[in-house]
Amino acid sequence: MTTTTEPPPAYKILSHNRVGGGGHYYRISHFASSSTKTSMTFGLFVPSRFASNVDNGEGKKKTKEDVPVLYWLSGLTCDDTNFAQKAGPRAFLTAEKEGIAIVMPDTSPRNNSDSSSSTVPNVDTYDLGIGAGFYIDATSEPYDEHYKMYTYITQELPTLLENEYSIGTKGMRSISGHSMGGHGALTIALKDCGGWVSVSAFAPICNPTACPWGTKAFETYLGSIAAGKVHDATLLLSTRNTPTPNYDDILIDQGTDDQFLTDQLHPTNLAAAADKCN
Repeated sequence: MTTTTEPPPAYKILSHNRVGGGGHYYRISHFASSSTKTSMTFGLFVPSRFASNVDNGEGKKKTKEDVPVLYWLSGLTCDDTNFAQKAGPRAFLTAEKEGIAIVMPDTSPRNNSDSSSSTVPNVDTYDLGIGAGFYIDATSEPYDEHYKMYTYITQELPTLLENEYSIGTKGMRSISGHSMGGHGALTIALKDCGGWVSVSAFAPICNPTACPWGTKAFETYLGSIAAGKVHDATLLLSTRNTPTPNYDDILIDQGTDDQFLTDQLHPTNLAAAADKCN
C-alpha cells in the first residue's frame, strides 16, 4: 500500500467580508515566503463575478476565469490594511463595477507569531525597517535575509495569485501605489515594461537617490546610494531615448500643498526625464 502526503497549504484566508457593492475583501496569510523567509499577509479584493475563483465552498468552479488585477503598493509605516481602510469603500465599488481585482501586499516582512519569522530586523524610526521595505531586495546585513520585497512583489506573490486564483493571468496586471509605494510601482513597472499593462502613482518618491528617504534606504539596504540607481524612476527614464513600451501614459497624481513635495518627492525631476524620452 502506497501512501502520499499532501504538501502543506501555501496560504490561509484569515478573514472574508462582503464589500464594494457585492465584492469580496479577504486578508490572506501567505505561509513561509521563499523571498522573505517569513509569513506575509496581503489583502485581496475580488469582484463578485469572480468570487468562485477564491471561494472554497461547494460553488467553486472547476475552471477559474482569468481575472485582471491592480497591485496597490502602500507607503511608509503602512501594512496590508491601509488601502482597504482609507480608500476601500470607493475603490472597491469602482473595482466591482469594472471587474478588476485589487491586491494589497504588506510594505515589508514582519515578525510573526511563528518561530520561523521572529528575526526580522527593525529600527526605531518610521522610514526604515518594518513598514519601510522600499520594494527592493536588500543586500546588506542584517536586512539581506528577509528584506526581499522586490522579488516578493514581482515574482512570488503574482505566482501564488495566478496559480491559486487565476488572478493576473495572461499578463492582465497593472500596478500603482502611494509615496514609497508609488516609488515601488514606478520602478517595478519601468524595470519590466512587458510585465505590466499600466502604471500610475499617487505622490510617489520619484527620485529616491536625491532625497533623504531614498538615500537612507539605499545606504542601509544596499550599501550605497549608487546601488540604488537601478531603483530610481527618474534615473530609469533618463537612460531612455524613446518612449517606454506598453505605457502610452504614466499617470502621476501629486498635490501641490504636499509637505514632502520639495524635499522628498521631486515629481518635476521625473517629468523632465519623461520629456527627454518623449
